[in-house]
Amino acid sequence: MNLFNVYPLFNINPVKAQGSFLWDDKGEKYLDFYGGHAVISIGHNHPHYQNKLKEQLEKISFYSNSVQNELQAELAEKLGGISGYEDYNLFLCNSGAEANENALKLASFHNGKTKVLYFSGSFHGRTSAAVSVTDNPKIVAPVNFSERFIKSEWNDIKQLEEIFEGQGSEISSVIIEGIQGVGGIMIPTEEFLSKIKELCEKYNAVLILDEVQSGYGRSGYFFAHQEFEIKPDIITTAKGMGNGFPIGGVLIHPKFEASNGLLGTTFGGNHLACAAAIAVLDVMKEEKLMDNAQQMGDYIENEIKDFPHIKSIRRKGLMIGIELDQDCSEVRKSLLYDHHIFTGNSNDKSVLRVLPALNIGKEETDLFVGALKVVLDKI
Repeated sequence: MNLFNVYPLFNINPVKAQGSFLWDDKGEKYLDFYGGHAVISIGHNHPHYQNKLKEQLEKISFYSNSVQNELQAELAEKLGGISGYEDYNLFLCNSGAEANENALKLASFHNGKTKVLYFSGSFHGRTSAAVSVTDNPKIVAPVNFSERFIKSEWNDIKQLEEIFEGQGSEISSVIIEGIQGVGGIMIPTEEFLSKIKELCEKYNAVLILDEVQSGYGRSGYFFAHQEFEIKPDIITTAKGMGNGFPIGGVLIHPKFEASNGLLGTTFGGNHLACAAAIAVLDVMKEEKLMDNAQQMGDYIENEIKDFPHIKSIRRKGLMIGIELDQDCSEVRKSLLYDHHIFTGNSNDKSVLRVLPALNIGKEETDLFVGALKVVLDKI
């Protein structure tokens, strides 16, 4: 049997990782400035993370959600404390797409309405409803397409108001990323988010903040939307939540009523996943990683802002989009193959996406800054 060939792969086989570095099967060392799509939040193989998982493996690694699991309660308490959402409830699942599926479903259960409003440039996952609110026709199969999903332009308040005026009575929820990642590090304005919140309240629609990539301290706030005075009804999270161990979560306002069987998952919130997620929160708090994200993000921007071929820098904390005056693919390849540095791209072909671990230091950062200057100077 062969693998189903859906991923374009670099000819690199990492076999070892530590901190912000990877080593391949040939012993070559790479700087990880992408974290596998913002997943590596506290660095590879952090000792506290490793110890938590090893300790849990010696006890119990899995049982279903038909029994008590005190690790889930510990995770919920710590997540509520560090995020400031102590009064919300937590549903645990396995991924960002699954978190968004459950959020959309929960919203529809809550108000009985059927339509969902989403935005241009969005990416919310590849599962049924999540892909239907993702702005990429190439990955939306015919079975996923429905007129119940309404697209509005990013940061366009006028169009948003027009859609609600015409269809507000049918709109169950609005789903928006705290910062668009795949879309090219697109940041919503405070006025835009405030208007969405206002219209959701007026028309009894649920506001869902997808913080799968922009959450967990990446922006310098625990959730990106917390820069503004806005409280969503539902927040979804994943990626950096488990530092590589698959886990997702849905933070749910107390106005939503739970009932047996309303939501469910086999693997979500299992013992190992919770141990990983607890370790991440422990390290984030102990090492003040949100502060570090702010400081190192500022440092990177200040160091590169005058480099040639950079049109703009879109950034909050360590969620960074470097907009070039050309397609970024050759720059990305040169960073990887000539300088051994992993970075990312986006649907905006000119945007180089940079998503290092939140505990990155100046020594590692200077390696990236120096390499980027060399690459851009050669163009």
